[in-house]
Amino acid sequence: MQVDLKGKVALVTGGARDIGRATSLQLAKNGAAVVVNFNASGDRARAVCDEIRAAGGRAVAVKADVTRIEDIRRLVQEASAAFGRIDILVNNAGGLIARKALGEMDMAFWDEVMHLNLRSVAFVTQAALPHMTDGGAIVNLSSLAARDGGGPGSTAYAAAKGAVLTLTRGLSKELAPRKIRVNCVSPGMIDTTFHDTFTKPEARKATAARTTIGREGTSDDVAKAIVFLASDASSYINGESIEINGGLYYV
Repeated sequence: MQVDLKGKVALVTGGARDIGRATSLQLAKNGAAVVVNFNASGDRARAVCDEIRAAGGRAVAVKADVTRIEDIRRLVQEASAAFGRIDILVNNAGGLIARKALGEMDMAFWDEVMHLNLRSVAFVTQAALPHMTDGGAIVNLSSLAARDGGGPGSTAYAAAKGAVLTLTRGLSKELAPRKIRVNCVSPGMIDTTFHDTFTKPEARKATAARTTIGREGTSDDVAKAIVFLASDASSYINGESIEINGGLYYV
C-alpha cells in the first residue's frame, strides 16, 4: 500500500521490533519522519533508524519507559524537538509479561500489565496532544484477546486490551473538536517474539490452521493497516478497530 505521508511526523512507541519495527518502516516508506521509541531494544531501534535514513527518510530513536510519566514527557518533548510537532501517534508498546491465572496474580503483577498495556496509551496520548496538529491521527494497538478473552493465563492482558478498545472510542469523541481521529488495530496470531516467548509451537500451528487464510499473520500485515488508519485514506473512519486475525474471529 502506498499513501502520501510526506511532511508528516510519526511517533511509534515500542517502535524497534516486530509490529513496531514494521510500522516505523512502513510510515517512513510512505514519507513520514519517524520517532522510534524503545526501552530495552536500543540496538534494534538504531538499526531501524539507520534503515530509514539509508532509504532517504528521517528518523530518530528515543529511549523511554512508557510506564513512567517522567519518561513519557521526555519522549514527547524529544520527539517534538526533533521534528517540530507530532501528526501521527502509534501507541504500540505493550506485552503479556507472563501467563498467570487470576489465582496466581498479586496486585503488583496486575498493575504491571495494566500500566504497560493501558495506562501507557492514555498518558502517552495525554502528553502528545499539546504537540499534535489538528487533523492528526492516533492508532492504538489492542488484540484479539480483547474480543475472546485471550489464551490461558492472559486474562489481565485481555482485560487491558479490552479497555484500549473503549479508550479508543472515548478519545475519538473527546478529540473530535480538533479533528484528531483515534482508531485501533486488533491483531490475532502474528509471527512475533511475543508468541515465540509465550505460545507453544503446537498451539501456534493449531491456531493458524483455524484461520480462513491458513497461516499466521506478519508484522507487515498489521503495519499496513496502521499506516492506512494514520493516513487520509481513512479520513471517514473514527473510533473503530480493524481486526487483523485471518478470519479467526468475526466482530
